[in-house]
Amino acid sequence: MEVASFLRYIIAGRLQRDYILPIKGQPSLDVPGGSLLYAAYGLHLWENQIGLIGRVGEDYPQEWLEKVGQHGFDLRGIHTIPNSVDQRFFAAYPDAESRSFSNPVSHFARLGLPFPKSLLGYVESGSTGESRVQPGDITVRITDFPEDYLDATSAHIAPLDFLSHKLLPPVFRQGRISTITLDPGAGYMTPLFWDEIPGLLRGITVFHVSEDKLRSLFQGRSTDLWEMAEAIAGYGCEVVVVKRGAFGQYVYDHFHRTRWTVPAYPSNVVDPTGAGDAFCGGFLAGFRESYDPLEAALHGNISASIVIEGCTPFYITDTLPSLVQMRLESLRSLVRKS
Repeated sequence: MEVASFLRYIIAGRLQRDYILPIKGQPSLDVPGGSLLYAAYGLHLWENQIGLIGRVGEDYPQEWLEKVGQHGFDLRGIHTIPNSVDQRFFAAYPDAESRSFSNPVSHFARLGLPFPKSLLGYVESGSTGESRVQPGDITVRITDFPEDYLDATSAHIAPLDFLSHKLLPPVFRQGRISTITLDPGAGYMTPLFWDEIPGLLRGITVFHVSEDKLRSLFQGRSTDLWEMAEAIAGYGCEVVVVKRGAFGQYVYDHFHRTRWTVPAYPSNVVDPTGAGDAFCGGFLAGFRESYDPLEAALHGNISASIVIEGCTPFYITDTLPSLVQMRLESLRSLVRKS
């Protein structure tokens, strides 16, 4: 693998072994996935010179990492720990409006499919709670990635555990990284972690959050998404993006007090897995190029629209540049100010 002479972007996130029952087509069983790869390939649609930060167990398929390296990513920030780690992830999509991350046995039975032995004993990620003090196997350590990663100018931190998200932004700010975007983990987006959120967001440029996670955090405090976005921005974020799945995104520019509603590009959805992460990767590319939150959201939207038309993050690598530009221009005319 040839390592880039310098890196412009850093992506940190989770690597997974995905078991997906998609909306259309055949099941994807034990395939590469995770927030790190989907965000990285969403960015890769527009840009190169990307370094990856994540952790895997010694049982993680090395051929998957080799394939990622062949696509030009810098993998020196992928740390292999000397023991097995359960990195399985299950998702089922009975239809375009429904999704389930639990009870895989019932979903395979519903489709009349044999249950894969490699999924026996599966426990949904995050079901065991989130710790403020105890690092886990996937918690990123400063020693996991080389010092020259901090010479990059932009970074995205995809969903991970709370401790990783608490550690990485201050470390990134010590280098040359001036743009930091963050997508929170579901495990700590609850009222129990309310007092931790202001400190976590200090110095974050863009906060990406799904509608479900935002409503979970603000449970009992607010039901208005724009009000929630403004409250989050008040902790120091320049931009807050609320990801609403098939309904697109709300983009709140705190500096200009501007609200934008961006619809989702109408795709032929096969597998929605990773759409939100791919959006964040594309957003980072557009934001670094223009520093315009709306333009960035359009880039992110197109990354998401392509990755959901196939399976695994690798699907996006076969995209024609002309298709990307066509979708970008088509979507631009559909945006409206809120």
